[in-house]
Amino acid sequence: LLVLLKIWKWVNDKRDQECYILDYQCYKPADDRMVGTEFSGEVIKRNKNLGLNEYKFLLKAIVSSGIGEQTYAPRIMFSGREETPALADGILEMEEFFQDSIGKLLSRAGVSPHEIDLLVVNVSMITAPPCLSSRIINHYKMRQDIKCFNLTGMGCSASLISLDIVRNVFKSYKNKYALLVTSESLSPNWYAGNDRSMILANCLFRSGGCAILLTNNKSLKHRAMFKLKCLVRTHHGARDESYNCCIQREDEIGKVGFYLGKNLPKAATRSFVDNLRVITPKILPVTELVRFMVVSLVKKWNRHGSTKGTTTQGPIKAGVNFKSGVDHFCIHTGGKAVIDGIGFSLDLTEYDLEPARMTLHRFGNTSASSLWYVLAYMEAKKRLKKGDKVLMISFGAGFKCNSCLWEIVRDLEDGNVWKDEIQNYPPKTLVNPYMEKYGWIQDEDPSTFKIPED
Repeated sequence: LLVLLKIWKWVNDKRDQECYILDYQCYKPADDRMVGTEFSGEVIKRNKNLGLNEYKFLLKAIVSSGIGEQTYAPRIMFSGREETPALADGILEMEEFFQDSIGKLLSRAGVSPHEIDLLVVNVSMITAPPCLSSRIINHYKMRQDIKCFNLTGMGCSASLISLDIVRNVFKSYKNKYALLVTSESLSPNWYAGNDRSMILANCLFRSGGCAILLTNNKSLKHRAMFKLKCLVRTHHGARDESYNCCIQREDEIGKVGFYLGKNLPKAATRSFVDNLRVITPKILPVTELVRFMVVSLVKKWNRHGSTKGTTTQGPIKAGVNFKSGVDHFCIHTGGKAVIDGIGFSLDLTEYDLEPARMTLHRFGNTSASSLWYVLAYMEAKKRLKKGDKVLMISFGAGFKCNSCLWEIVRDLEDGNVWKDEIQNYPPKTLVNPYMEKYGWIQDEDPSTFKIPED
């Protein structure tokens, strides 16, 4: 009886350590913050440090970026003060997001702010005491014993780091609610110099955010949307090459910006491969792992065991079939090259990559919150069915690669942030109009070039 009691207690405690998502709310800024082709041209013209070569580079970057004309920028851009931000600009940008998304989320879930036991906020590029988590607690008048964490500087992979904090707290405390808030502050971080490796960030990053409500209360699992199966974090900060490839710094003229090095793809690939080595055995069935081992051994044997005069029939493919254990792929919208690279590595189809491509086109790279826009797209398209598995993959400065696997608890079909426009996606073409509008600049002569008034 004692043995049975201990087994029952272990199983019961294990169930209390589960991590469920009850609901989540992505943020859609007001239409007056939408970035179109005309407005982008006005912003670029305001930077007096740019010349013809920089214009050509920016045009090429934005045309090939995969970003459309309906992304959002902070209000400071529309008042023409991006080069002289005030502290209030960054705070206002965050408060607009907090008050919209958290309010909608708690109201829809029927949960009072006073019921939140754990608050985790990640916004990498703003630190303003009191911290953002304290501002949320003050606005919603949360409990004085709430456990709160405020993460900065963690980059685009921060939402899964925040999730890891929630998961670990849930292991020690039963029947808790957690609120995870993920966004990025762009207002104080516009780059006004002419370093190409730094102006690229201006093309990619856009305003956004997401609030996620989680619990480990097993009595609420029937209301849950997702159940966390596993989470793996990989950090290559000890490698100087990886550490320096994605970093905030000053350029030669003292302008602060976010540097994206040419070795970034290499660093991302290395961290991605190491992350896959750890998470693959956790998410794929044994049959697929055995098949992969057998194929790998045969391939190795053919390479080293062939005799003189023996010809082979060509290379034997030894890739893992991730679709044997994963139904949907939620990929960080770091850029078109990031999406293409992951798609190639995992042998994914255009159907698998569509949610990430559409999110990049519609909302841009919203940093750590981008994964949740991708997830919302899948839900709006009614792809997420009970029992399906969703793999999330994200990258961040440092250099980091984090991934996790979710199990869908019930059929999902709410539109979330895509509700009013999902019928328009995917569009017939993802080509943006920047080349049509500004393509003439490619034929300009540097010795005679002048910026036109119109």
